[in-house]
Amino acid sequence: MEFTDSYKHTGPCCFSPNSRYLAVAVDYRLVIRDVVSLKVVQLYSCVDKISYIEWALDSEYILCGLHKRPVVQAWSLTQPEWTCRIDEGPAGIAYARWSPDSRHILTTSEFQLRLTVWSLLSTACVHVQWPKHASKGVSFTKDGKFAAICTRRDCKDYINLLSCQTWEIMGTYAVDTIDLAGVEWSPDDSAIVIWDSLLEYKVLIYSPDGRCLFKYQAYESGLGVKTVAWSPCGQFLAVGSYDQIFRALNHLTWKTFAEFAHVTTIRNPCNAVVFKEVDEPLQLDMSGLCLRENFPHNIQDNCPENAPEGNSRVKYKVMDFPISLPFQKPAADKPNPKQGIGLLSWSNDSQYVFTRNDNMPTLLWIWDIRRLELAAVLLQKDPIRAAAWDPTCPRLVLCTGTPQLYMWSPSGACCVNVPLPNFVVYDMKWNSDGSCLLLKDRESCCCAAVVSMLHESCEDSSEDEDDVYN
Repeated sequence: MEFTDSYKHTGPCCFSPNSRYLAVAVDYRLVIRDVVSLKVVQLYSCVDKISYIEWALDSEYILCGLHKRPVVQAWSLTQPEWTCRIDEGPAGIAYARWSPDSRHILTTSEFQLRLTVWSLLSTACVHVQWPKHASKGVSFTKDGKFAAICTRRDCKDYINLLSCQTWEIMGTYAVDTIDLAGVEWSPDDSAIVIWDSLLEYKVLIYSPDGRCLFKYQAYESGLGVKTVAWSPCGQFLAVGSYDQIFRALNHLTWKTFAEFAHVTTIRNPCNAVVFKEVDEPLQLDMSGLCLRENFPHNIQDNCPENAPEGNSRVKYKVMDFPISLPFQKPAADKPNPKQGIGLLSWSNDSQYVFTRNDNMPTLLWIWDIRRLELAAVLLQKDPIRAAAWDPTCPRLVLCTGTPQLYMWSPSGACCVNVPLPNFVVYDMKWNSDGSCLLLKDRESCCCAAVVSMLHESCEDSSEDEDDVYN
């Protein structure tokens, strides 16, 4: 991997959808950089410190949310003199998002009084009363034609189906939830999944016209659903629960076809590989950490000659079975227990899913959906802060608040040192074309370019295990 210099940030940072630009918030300034050269392309000044930013899908516009005002400002990359400011007055603005056509902004007022659709093409605006959530509870179809918006009135949850062309309400129907937690269209736009709050285990599948296709409830009398995610192909629905089990449903019968438990001990027979992060002092032979040239994940920056003298390095060690895994017992007398599936994400080809059980914060589990088995476990020294799949191939990267990145693919796993002084990776994001990663420290950020050899490795993962694991 090739790392850039670090740049200051004081807030959110994100790539544009077309992979060409990087937006960085520095106090009240919005800095737009070219992804390849990292030169400043545009510089905008907001009226206050930037709280969040979001690109329009066509990458021509970007909005900035200012929580202290509260105000939303939008800017155009193609027309630098164009600007837009949205102020809801006493109602305030809790959150703002773009519509799929990149020409409308949806804002949610404080206390969820109303959701407003603002047009950049005219002065028209449309109101939807009593949205259920500020930043959640809105989902668009993949083709961008319709929006499902959750509302609540008279102690009842509703789904409002809006046309994204006229913004007229096409239909409204009540849903069988006690306290609706989220909504998401399926990737093929044929169904809507809705799930209840953590106090009630309930996952509901609705058709766009309001018919309840299926109701799923794994158990009663316990904390319920924590995470829900559609597979990119749209054929599977993953549900992570507080009982520390990840369940997968199919889109034909909506029945469970797999249940994966996060056990505390892994024993034979098991086809999974457990990679444990271990220290390796530099004075020892480090040839095992400097991978051979044709290894799929050839990371030259991880070689000892590039490391600071006197420090220790980390690497992955393949563990034998049986192995006991570390876990934490959540406090029974505190709300929102650190338990259950807090992280869950599908690979781009829908073959793999990674999960993190929150009372086992140092473990990342990787499941093979085709074989219906555990593929690998990454055992870290520190709690996992973020993990993300490469958008172009089944390769994931994670960080733990250390100066290292950790990578896994079906070929194996490796540790990558970030060669920047005092740089600690707290968060990261992939560019949409998989060419580079955005790495965030608390007050600085940098980009890590994925060289072409790493991209080729996604297509060829048939390396010999002795070469991969050593």
